[in-house]
Amino acid sequence: MDSSSAPQFAALFLDFENIYYYLREEFVDPPNLNDAILELIRNLRHHLQDQFGLDSIISNAYADFERLGSTPQGGLFLLGVDTKNVLGTDHKNAADMRLCIDALEVLYTRPEIQSFVLVTGDRDYIPLIQHLRRKARHVLGAGFRLKASGDLLLNLGESRFIDLTPFLSPATREAMVAHRESQLQRQADAKERMEKQAHEIEERARLAREAQSAPLVTSEAQAPVAENTNGESEHDHANGHSNGHKNAEKVAVKAPELLPEWRFDTPRSVVNADARECLRLILQKLNILQRNAHATELWLGPFKRQLTDAMPQLADWERREVIEELVRAGAIAVEKREGEPYPYSVIVVNYRHPDVWELNGTDES
Repeated sequence: MDSSSAPQFAALFLDFENIYYYLREEFVDPPNLNDAILELIRNLRHHLQDQFGLDSIISNAYADFERLGSTPQGGLFLLGVDTKNVLGTDHKNAADMRLCIDALEVLYTRPEIQSFVLVTGDRDYIPLIQHLRRKARHVLGAGFRLKASGDLLLNLGESRFIDLTPFLSPATREAMVAHRESQLQRQADAKERMEKQAHEIEERARLAREAQSAPLVTSEAQAPVAENTNGESEHDHANGHSNGHKNAEKVAVKAPELLPEWRFDTPRSVVNADARECLRLILQKLNILQRNAHATELWLGPFKRQLTDAMPQLADWERREVIEELVRAGAIAVEKREGEPYPYSVIVVNYRHPDVWELNGTDES
């Protein structure tokens, strides 16, 4: 399209989650992620105007913004981008379906819009791309080339795909790369500490097992001890110990179960105060369950309701976010279990994690 001609109208559809999660994973949860995304969108729109002569009169961003927690909805509004909140489900294509429906509505109700720009790298949009092209619409794709689907590129054509990677300014990219290197080094240091701590835990568990399985010393191995009329030894009687007290001292606390590391995200420090408090509550509940019912998993649904009472200062989405933060930090994992009549979710704890080790050691429940 000749950029010297009058601007042509375009509709810009952004799979916001696709951008958000790629940058978060690529740069290890950078602190200025929202600013980087706004910069990408701003530079993409300038590129569409300068290189293709496209005026994006419709700009929509799709995501479960509540699940993402902190998102630049205010900044998107100032850029003229409408946010379409799509409630998350277990199925990945919830936002994809809404985006496709809106694109088809524009196709059939806005004939003046002849160009469609889809910001995504997912192959899920191939049927939409094919349909738009059959209707003689000009279709462009934009995303991160290294993560883009090969099938998507085949349908679009390499010349119609815009790599977003250069749209990060050098200063922004340098800051994000520096953050990633710092985080990776911290993770390496944490892994080394956890391996050492795991060895210590395993050694303590081994010693506890040996102590439990050791035979009691019998009268054949020691001198007879005189008993008083109540059946207590003179030594016990003199020190105020009864047989009942001695038996109580023999109760052993079960060592925590060390689950395989692959069940958890890469460990990193839990620095958020609310997340640490949530982790403490999880450990407190689990310790009670382990003592009373020998349970090693915590049901997610009931715990979230208990968390509402324990942390009323947080909104519902903030309570969900602190649980997600613990998952991302590798301190816990949320796993599905089959049940009747419905499956349910449970929380399992990574007892190798240094923050778990620290908080569990100070728990007084």
